[in-house]
Amino acid sequence: MVDSDLSDIFHQGQRQAPTLDDSLPQPRPEPSQMLDPRALRVWRINAAIGTLFIWIPAGIAVTVTYLADWLWPWMLLILIFPFLITILQVFIIPPLEWRRWRYEVSEREVDMQRGVFVTTRTLVPMSRVQHVDTQQGPILRYYGLSAVTITTAGGGHEIPGLSEEVASEVRDRIAALAGVADDV
Repeated sequence: MVDSDLSDIFHQGQRQAPTLDDSLPQPRPEPSQMLDPRALRVWRINAAIGTLFIWIPAGIAVTVTYLADWLWPWMLLILIFPFLITILQVFIIPPLEWRRWRYEVSEREVDMQRGVFVTTRTLVPMSRVQHVDTQQGPILRYYGLSAVTITTAGGGHEIPGLSEEVASEVRDRIAALAGVADDV
């Protein structure tokens, strides 16, 4: 633009609307499939087990504080941190994480979206899939859930917390679309 064009725009008091280039790719809609609701319970149990690594040192610190005849406010201060971490990790983050976790399997790719504070969107092209399988730990097995693991040359990706039937269907569909059916 030349200076006269700029001055005409400013003097007219009108703003020009930006033009959108229709040739640019449009944002994808978020994936439509959600995880099984039982995954929320599994995540809470795993988080509770993980907070033991905070509670054990806190318990030792409270015991030392008690044996050293320090004042009780120190014991409260020592216990506030593990209490807040437990509330956050067991009761607040898992429901947020479960609501945000989405996935979708199409003919060309596996689309996964997750994250509580930072949303991560991962697209795994079917042409890059080398291996796909399901996994179950003891807690997942108890609740009848499985995780689907997708392996590529760049690493692994997981869709956690699917019912055993859905996990088998997703695994078989990805394997068929990626051409790794012999590995299943």
